[in-house]
Amino acid sequence: MPRFFIRAEQISDGYIVITGDDAHHISRSLRMATGEGITVCDMQKHIYECTISEITDTEVRAKIDTEGVSDTEPTAFISLYQAIPKGDKLETVIQKSIDCGACEIIPFASERCIAKIDKKDAPKKCARHNKIAESASKQSGRGIIPEVLEAMSFNEAIARASEAELAIMCYEGDGTQSLKQILAEGKGAKSISVIIGAEGGFSQKEVDKAREMGIKIAGLGKRILRCETAPTFALSCIVYETEL
Repeated sequence: MPRFFIRAEQISDGYIVITGDDAHHISRSLRMATGEGITVCDMQKHIYECTISEITDTEVRAKIDTEGVSDTEPTAFISLYQAIPKGDKLETVIQKSIDCGACEIIPFASERCIAKIDKKDAPKKCARHNKIAESASKQSGRGIIPEVLEAMSFNEAIARASEAELAIMCYEGDGTQSLKQILAEGKGAKSISVIIGAEGGFSQKEVDKAREMGIKIAGLGKRILRCETAPTFALSCIVYETEL
């Protein structure tokens, strides 16, 4: 059943009103009609099964049939910090990470990033990334749309990441703990940050800085993972250990 996201104020007296691009998508692209069903989420983990009662050129009105709590959100709030990869790899990371349970995505610049932050173009890129996040959330049946923040510096990223109950940096060098061990020691954490490098990984200086801030340094096994593969792998491990 098609899934749409709304704000809580769009709900009134047992009905939901959908406007904008989603209303156009329902009426023009999907060519839905009154009497058909849709699934609606209010960004607060509430899910509504609805029946379309009215369609106009500008809005869709749907009657709420049942209301419940989304069971597709992870038990911990997982923040993915992704060093900016080159090309359009970040778009792939956003899509796959939302599939795997990321609750927010924070791009950042590290020493070995080939791609650089363009402050002038940042708002436009961020808007595009959030559109990708919305599409991925609908496809994967999420109860929220994870936010993609504007890119920040390495120092800003690790300072923010370190505020989580459990903060993890994934690193392919020496001096790491296994991700499984770290997750076992941090069992029960309600907020988890996971930090992934770009194509060249992290410098020793960056790893030392993260460790000084209390961030756990994790290995991801015996193989070197691509920067677009590592977040999917790490998030899958986290979700497996925390909710399956």
